[in-house]
Amino acid sequence: MAVAQEPDGGALATANRVYARIEDGLAWVAAGGIFLLMFFGTAQIVLSKLNFPIFGYIDVVEQSIALFAFLAVAYCQRLGGHVRMELVISRLSGRGFWFAEVLSILASLVFIALMLEPSFGHFLRAWEAGDSTINAELPIWPTKLMVPVALSILWLRLLLQFLGYFRLFLNPAATPVAVPLVLDVAEQAEEEIQDALGDDYDALREEARRDD
Repeated sequence: MAVAQEPDGGALATANRVYARIEDGLAWVAAGGIFLLMFFGTAQIVLSKLNFPIFGYIDVVEQSIALFAFLAVAYCQRLGGHVRMELVISRLSGRGFWFAEVLSILASLVFIALMLEPSFGHFLRAWEAGDSTINAELPIWPTKLMVPVALSILWLRLLLQFLGYFRLFLNPAATPVAVPLVLDVAEQAEEEIQDALGDDYDALREEARRDD
């Protein structure tokens, strides 16, 4: 999918741009966590060969999984990178298509809102009881707190998309703002090629035009 980022969406476009920076920052934190975990795992393998394993390695890995599993979920939602079935919705157009998207996002908003209270309750119990990991006895409340925080960030992203889809439902001719746009197969393939080639993509396209 592509993301609509047009400048004429008024307050919604401004809010989307500001919030996108927050999501990008959290995605970088999650990516950095994965990168550090790779080095940590390599160090564990090397030190284990030397009979000096890192104490609490398993505990740290278990706790760090939440970092990259949850922090980037709103970023993924913004880009439309989640898995979804489009057998029916892809056949719709105009107001029917936007209405289906409105209903889908509304259901997601309700579901995430219902998940917030129990996820915060799990954090609160871990905080009050002083729960810790078995081996290194690391506190587990930071990991459990990450879940309601990430869900709250995702809920706000869904709210922006709900407003974006509802705006398009009211006026299908409006410029899409704050919503991922469904690409056809050819457009998706071109986007993936551009991501893979980077700056070389434009040069290759220009060369292909000259050859034609």
